[in-house]
Amino acid sequence: MTGALLAAVGELPPESTQQAVGYPSLFLLVALGALVPVVPTGAIVSSAAVVAFHQASPFSLLVVFLLASAAAFLGDLALYWLGQRGVRSRNGSRRLAALRARVTADRLAQAQERLDTHQVSVLVLSRLVPAGRVPVMLACLLARMPLRRFARGDAAACLAWAAAYQLIGILGGSLFPEPWQGVVAAVGLTVLISAAPAAWRRLRGAGRRGDGERPGGLRHEDA
Repeated sequence: MTGALLAAVGELPPESTQQAVGYPSLFLLVALGALVPVVPTGAIVSSAAVVAFHQASPFSLLVVFLLASAAAFLGDLALYWLGQRGVRSRNGSRRLAALRARVTADRLAQAQERLDTHQVSVLVLSRLVPAGRVPVMLACLLARMPLRRFARGDAAACLAWAAAYQLIGILGGSLFPEPWQGVVAAVGLTVLISAAPAAWRRLRGAGRRGDGERPGGLRHEDA
């Protein structure tokens, strides 16, 4: 968000300018991040919450929450709709292929298993767990879940997601006197949260490979 980036260098413009430029930027970036899962939307929302926390208007945080959740919801629906077109098409689609490429077979199987028993709760948790949204969305697409049913679960998921990352921003804003300090803290925390699951999976994979070998380089099956 433009206001957050300016805050990071300690050159915040007047509050009216932040709102006029920052709110539309927040909405567009979050919607784009939902549609193209490479934009760090959590860090964007947390940074916007830090800036809103230091503003005089009591409604700034509410506006950030509403814009972030609405943008995430619309982006999710657009991505799901594009994925549905790929599922129905005999030749598939680039968007569906891109989603498949981002999900391993094991994670997709886990998402499908959980989706069979806990549909709405899995959708909500998928947005709260880093890197959990795409596997669950792909499982919904392959299960041919109707767009309307997906939207009902995703609405609650987007509200919970926006609230969680806004709380991170509020925490960063309350701990530091300067907005840019809170932005740095919030971005660092969201990056750490996002990277933790991947790091854990790598450690588990390395541990399993180590357990499968004996001293001297022999595997159990080679003994």
